[in-house]
Amino acid sequence: MKYGISFLPDCRCSQRSATEYLDDALALSCLAEELGFDYVKMVEHYLHEYGGYSPDPLTFLAAVAARTQSIRLMTGGIQASFHHPVQIAAQAAQVDVLSHGRLDVGFARAFLPYEFDTFGVPMEGSRQRYKETVEAVLRLWTEKGVSESSEFFQYSGVNSLPSVVQTPHPPTWVAGLMSPETFSWAGDRGLNLLMASPPRAAELPKARENVELYTSCFQEAARETGGSPRVAMSIPLMIGETDADAVDRALPRLRAHWQVFGEAAESLLHTHSSDYAKYPQIVKSIKEMTDDDLIETAIVGSPETVTERIVEFQRALSVDTFLWHIDYGGQAFNDMAGNLRRFHEQVLPRLPE
Repeated sequence: MKYGISFLPDCRCSQRSATEYLDDALALSCLAEELGFDYVKMVEHYLHEYGGYSPDPLTFLAAVAARTQSIRLMTGGIQASFHHPVQIAAQAAQVDVLSHGRLDVGFARAFLPYEFDTFGVPMEGSRQRYKETVEAVLRLWTEKGVSESSEFFQYSGVNSLPSVVQTPHPPTWVAGLMSPETFSWAGDRGLNLLMASPPRAAELPKARENVELYTSCFQEAARETGGSPRVAMSIPLMIGETDADAVDRALPRLRAHWQVFGEAAESLLHTHSSDYAKYPQIVKSIKEMTDDDLIETAIVGSPETVTERIVEFQRALSVDTFLWHIDYGGQAFNDMAGNLRRFHEQVLPRLPE
């Protein structure tokens, strides 16, 4: 099992500046390395308090690389539909070089209408644009004289520089939420799976089906390419002295987090795209969540309860990497650092290796 920390800024700009937030995130990344965590992950979003303090995860990870020696650096994820593949390949390779081969590259399809509108990218057809961009980046990392001619980009005889340090390329992750097509495509391409949101109890059977689909497709492809499937989950964490203490700590922060998400995702209710047909219903269900529902979106409890929940997710969904979302609800530095220390001191020793 591997563990890391995951950042998705959601603090109110009126309460914390970008400088304050990013200084805290850098300090927490250094603390995570000190405590032996394996990964630090940062999101990409724009224009809103939901994620807007991190429009460029690679810049943040380059800053982490300069302050650390061993922790791996993960984008979670680059919104491929908003970028040219040559840009992604070159900029990611530069961070791989600067970090001496510590970069993991996670990709996400993007889902917020105002981001698509601002970049002038249609939501309709974004799935195909996303897949073609990711596959083009992989070719740019591994081939010379690369040419592409598609609806979305055209170039000829390109040699991407700098070259990546890792062979054949940095570990590559694909964010999956609910679409079986995403899970099967990740498996077919031999990519790692990043579960972007933990399933609640009622959603667990479908999530299990999707992970099994991913694993099956991966194993079929691995007959020729080799490798083993990887499944990571990004999930909010709160550890208290007791279950009740943990719930008291977590609930106001979870409410704040989902409030900011709901504001950002509001426009999905008025979006009609076949590529995002299920998203309006997701937003509606989030707006109707009870406190019990909110707790189900996270791992919350005493050290004993947290240990049990981690093992349950590992067994149900073959999760081999947990990325603890520690900054939800605009938490203060000491609260986030304390949560990391409690995991390291009170939970990790209980977990199977």
